[in-house]
Amino acid sequence: MDLTAAGAAALDRADELAAFRQRFAIPDARLIYLDGNSLGRLPLDTRTRLHALIDEEWANQLIRGWGNGWFEAAERIGAKLAQVVGALPHEVLLADSTSVNLFKLCVAALRAQPGRHIIVTDALNFPSDLYVLQGVLQLLGHPPDALRIVPTADGISVAPAALAAAIDEQTALVMLSHTAFKSGFVHPLAEITALAHARGALTLWDLSHTVGAVPVELHAAHADLAVGCSYKYLNGGPGAPAFLYVHEDLHARLQNPIQGWIGQLDPFAFEPDYVPQPDLRKFLTGTPPVLSLMAIEPALDLLLEAGLARVRAKSLRQTEYLVALWEQQLEPLGYRLQSPRNAQQRGSHISLGHLHALGIDRALIEELHVLPDFRAPDNLRLGIAPLYNTFAELHAAVQHMRTAVLEQRYVKYQDQRPLVT
Repeated sequence: MDLTAAGAAALDRADELAAFRQRFAIPDARLIYLDGNSLGRLPLDTRTRLHALIDEEWANQLIRGWGNGWFEAAERIGAKLAQVVGALPHEVLLADSTSVNLFKLCVAALRAQPGRHIIVTDALNFPSDLYVLQGVLQLLGHPPDALRIVPTADGISVAPAALAAAIDEQTALVMLSHTAFKSGFVHPLAEITALAHARGALTLWDLSHTVGAVPVELHAAHADLAVGCSYKYLNGGPGAPAFLYVHEDLHARLQNPIQGWIGQLDPFAFEPDYVPQPDLRKFLTGTPPVLSLMAIEPALDLLLEAGLARVRAKSLRQTEYLVALWEQQLEPLGYRLQSPRNAQQRGSHISLGHLHALGIDRALIEELHVLPDFRAPDNLRLGIAPLYNTFAELHAAVQHMRTAVLEQRYVKYQDQRPLVT
């Protein structure tokens, strides 16, 4: 592999997705943005859509907008998102936040299995997910040890066999982040779903670091439940509404624990007693945030136009390229690879450990025009968004990472951890 700047330029010239970069707002051409795994860039079509929504629909239609597409948007956009996660159109809705949706589905799953109370997860799961699981068990009167957290042997991955050993006849739910937020490790979704089902448990997947970067086939794998955000690789905007997926076979069996008027059978009848919708719409609760909800659609259309298969193919090439650069140019400077070496087992971000990771992160951001993120205690995450990141950016970022160490740029930032990392 040619790891020179000229080699990176050649890879960019051969990139069939290169033109999509021009469809994002990039006001600072010097900035190498490697944090699309936390917040995606702004698609230009989203800016146009929001201007129209505010100036034409909200300003002119006023309350009439609810009858002209706003009220059904959660279902309509969810049906588009279903194409990205391998679901049927009526199995996906946009609503609330990832944590709220996780709470809804966890409670629903445990209440549907009164003879079981164990939740199995792993040490790679996003901490907020663990907090929700702990709260659910407490709310339902189960002891703290009903949450089984399977450890990781290497800090990077968890083997299916280790999970299988933790799942038994008392297990109600296996809840995992499909792509680990630190290491980028990707669980074999279909295999683990089958393991859980063989023991009578349901599965719930957090797809936040998967959706828009790694293809999944939820329905074909008979995955029961899933949640995820829309502001990372989907480029839906900061704090954009999340989504939830429920396999069609569970629509009648599961009930929403946060009942609200939008999930009521006839919301505008204003009856005092709650009667849920018979389908996935029962998991809607309150009035949807129209501005942020509508902002997701142009970004989703852009992804569907590019094609997730092509996005994943480029992601694999780019993560392989970055790992090769690490091995040649960064490993001798104390950077450690903290993502799987096997490209098929990782998502679209690479984690590199370093003794001075926090200071390096700050030096890159403050002085060297590179914007990654830091995850305690020692992880630099380099998020690759194939729709707008180039090979040349990856090559340049590595040179700046060398500079941060060779010139000890990190020293003055080592104890300066900002509020948001």
